[in-house]
Amino acid sequence: MAYNLCASPSSLYQPLCNSLSSPSRDPKPKPSTHSFIKLPTFPPQSKPFSLLQLTTTHVSLHDAVPQQSEKEEENVRDPNGKAVGTSSKSYVWVNPRSARASELRRKSYDARYSSLVKAAQDLNSCEASEEEVSRVLNGLGHNLLEQDAVVVVNNMTNPASALLAMRYFRDKLKFNRKEVMYNVTMKVLRKCRKMSEAEELFDEMLQRGVKPDNVTFSTVISCARLCNLPEKAVEWFEKMSSYGITPDDVTYSTMIDAYGRAGNVEKAFNLYDRARAEKWRLDAVTFSTLIKIYGISGNYDGCLNVYEEMKALGVKPNVVTFNTLLDAMGRAKRPWKAKILYKELIDSGLTPTFATYAALMRAYGRARYGEDALIVYREMKEKSMELNVVLYNTLLSMCADLGYVDEASRIFEDMKSCKVEPDSWTFSSLITIFSCSGRVSEAEKALNAMVEAGFEPNLFVLTSMIQCYGKAQQTDDVIKTFNQLLELGITPDDRFCGCLLNVVTQTPVEELGKLVECVEKGNPKLGSVVKLLVKENHEGNFKEKAAELFTSVASDVKKAYCNCLIDLCVNLNSLERACELLDLGLTLEIYTDIQSKSTTQWSLYLKSLSLGAALTALHVWINDLTTAVESGEVLPPVLGINTGHGKHKYSDKGLASVFESHLKELNAPFHEAPDKVGWFLTTKVAAEAWLEARKEAEVVAAA
Repeated sequence: MAYNLCASPSSLYQPLCNSLSSPSRDPKPKPSTHSFIKLPTFPPQSKPFSLLQLTTTHVSLHDAVPQQSEKEEENVRDPNGKAVGTSSKSYVWVNPRSARASELRRKSYDARYSSLVKAAQDLNSCEASEEEVSRVLNGLGHNLLEQDAVVVVNNMTNPASALLAMRYFRDKLKFNRKEVMYNVTMKVLRKCRKMSEAEELFDEMLQRGVKPDNVTFSTVISCARLCNLPEKAVEWFEKMSSYGITPDDVTYSTMIDAYGRAGNVEKAFNLYDRARAEKWRLDAVTFSTLIKIYGISGNYDGCLNVYEEMKALGVKPNVVTFNTLLDAMGRAKRPWKAKILYKELIDSGLTPTFATYAALMRAYGRARYGEDALIVYREMKEKSMELNVVLYNTLLSMCADLGYVDEASRIFEDMKSCKVEPDSWTFSSLITIFSCSGRVSEAEKALNAMVEAGFEPNLFVLTSMIQCYGKAQQTDDVIKTFNQLLELGITPDDRFCGCLLNVVTQTPVEELGKLVECVEKGNPKLGSVVKLLVKENHEGNFKEKAAELFTSVASDVKKAYCNCLIDLCVNLNSLERACELLDLGLTLEIYTDIQSKSTTQWSLYLKSLSLGAALTALHVWINDLTTAVESGEVLPPVLGINTGHGKHKYSDKGLASVFESHLKELNAPFHEAPDKVGWFLTTKVAAEAWLEARKEAEVVAAA
């Protein structure tokens, strides 16, 4: 096998210098693997190589390299030792087993490169002083080239020593392109995220009369980007024109991310539109920023569109891209899409991070995907990931909304064992969970722990406690909590008064008088209506007072107020007042679409009503059916009652189960449909027979 003795080393520098401006790579020339030795000839009298011609995206060695003179040309011989001519490239065959081959290998630039890298490593570990840096670099000898300086500094990771090394080379060598050495040093500062030092080095360039180029600015801008200083990146980008430098596509692409993170959304989108039109090469970080911008603005479809464009352009999403998408889908309450994206992340071979699991948990928690959120929680615990108080609160809040009492207790115990300090939201969620499930002692324990931790109960907490005591029919404790609220200077709002009204519907008749005063203090208009019902006072216009109440409260509590007042009427056997309230609710459009009629079916919809309101609506509907039959109106083939099929999250009973037993009590011919969950159906013939039987029974009873 022959070894090629090549006198020109120019090709050796090309791979290194062509990549000096790349922010994503730190390349090193690979040792030669083909079967030739390449020996540089560095005649002392030859001038140094013309160094590092710069393009907008590369730093390279394209200038002319000194060639050997004819006298230096060596004969090229074949393996048999016969001369076959001369070559300006000076190829010489050498037996690889000879002693000379070993010596030539030592003199090759691969060996030289290794010594330069070793010097860089020594500089990284030595004390950052002029004496130590000079000592290491003096060991390289006196015949230093510009390329040697580039190799050394480019392989450094110690910013202080890199600055000293750059100045050493600057004083020792005569550079043809002085900005190159500054750019390489800038790269080290960027690698180490030293923005202030990079700015100082830029100032030094100007003071020494060295003109910055595109690479200089792109390096400083990318340094600001890595340091999470988007405003700085924008500042440096906007300086370029004052130096007569036009940004290249790579710099423009970087600025999409910088403008986006700096809050200049319009500029970021303008550049993105230009990037698509001119087909710039964008990286995953830029796409992630665009997705984040769309997410913050609430344009969640825009997030997905950018993601699809990214894949269409062949840019591989990274973990940050997926995390940003998951966060956006969480805020959009699209947990099904979060599931799909998470699967794509796994299928792409990426490893989920803490941020991935946190985004997933928030997405599932907000949308009340209980089981999915708990699976993420368990997986995080299996991987020994430490949850913060925000994630624990997300889980507890979800448990409160879904009625996951036991799960919430276990999560809170885990939180304490992990030394995560609960905050007021933690205690609020716990109190809500225990209150809604009627666990008085646990709710009181959580309230006491909240006070001991230095958190004062707020309106939300005291509302939950009143609900808890009301469910347990501890009327005195309800009154005590209400008075505590007033002592704290908290003004009851519509929701609090709605909760208090709900407690009234659960309180035994003999104790209602105790609560009327509290209701009056909380909302005088509500108190006036409740007083008319409880004291069975028929003086005054009840319906008018109720209408005045409904027009004075927030729209999101009107239905709750009307439901509770009708429930109270049913509890007090005041069916007439209940019907008045239902009629008022329909008039004010608090209730809509309760009844529907078609040629094939008449229906009653009760899903959004409380039990008392649903029973009242059924009573009114039966009377309407009776009136229709008496007036000669023909009933449709099918009549149906829709109760829905759900149950209360803190109860095993739903409206359907209660209604089923009530319909049996009425001997009504409605039966649960096997193929339509939540529907009770009957036929025209059965309904007419039942209505006739009811009429006859009423006649008999009246007689």
